[in-house]
Amino acid sequence: MNDNPIVGNGTSLQAWQGSSKLAALPAIGADLLVPAGSRAVIVAPHPDDEILGFGGLMQQLAHLGRAMKLISVTDGSASHPGSDVWSAERLSVIRPQESAEAVKRLDVPLHSLQWIRGGFSDSAVATQEVQLVTFLQRYLRPTDVVFCTWRHDGHTDHEAVGRACAVATATVGARLHEVPIWAWHWADPEDSRVPWERARKVLLAPETIARKRHAAHAFASQLHGDPLIGLEPVLPPHVLERLMQSFEVVFL
Repeated sequence: MNDNPIVGNGTSLQAWQGSSKLAALPAIGADLLVPAGSRAVIVAPHPDDEILGFGGLMQQLAHLGRAMKLISVTDGSASHPGSDVWSAERLSVIRPQESAEAVKRLDVPLHSLQWIRGGFSDSAVATQEVQLVTFLQRYLRPTDVVFCTWRHDGHTDHEAVGRACAVATATVGARLHEVPIWAWHWADPEDSRVPWERARKVLLAPETIARKRHAAHAFASQLHGDPLIGLEPVLPPHVLERLMQSFEVVFL
């Protein structure tokens, strides 16, 4: 949905909280999403997407003892274009470190999480989509349950990852669930472009929400822009708050 630029403040948190449609979404537990004997594979376009979109679910799966694999498709080094303060070279080092700290804060033991770095180019995943499909197939097995960003999320990398995961899981025979992240910005509760009929809520306990929030604040690079060139933070407070609700949504 690239006709929905991610600009401005987007749909307010209050609008989402007042949505009867969102409130009425059926809930689903982590134990049903990833049955015993299955492995959860989280595919994140950038370092931080695993926390913003799936952080609560990851913590629940860790407590259930489910095996998990995290695939970081890019290193997120293009998040501050034109910045000398946050250069691509600096970000390529810092952002993976921020991810590791965030997962630690989430109380997901790093030793129990297999972590794969994709090495694809940030902001250009769509140009490498065929290669990404092949890459993903190498690490997936039929009993996996794959979670990725929605293929119509409004960010080109998120959409490319969603499409590649759809092809890879169909080929391997794995199950696929998609998660909206930037859709919370451009969509609204009555938006017919959102597949509400496939949507389910993963309910998060207050302690889980607190841990997810603490984990999100590990991404210092995304919480700061570069005032010298007029660059706003990627995750200003109004964006972050929409992703810290008492549930996460998955499209089955």
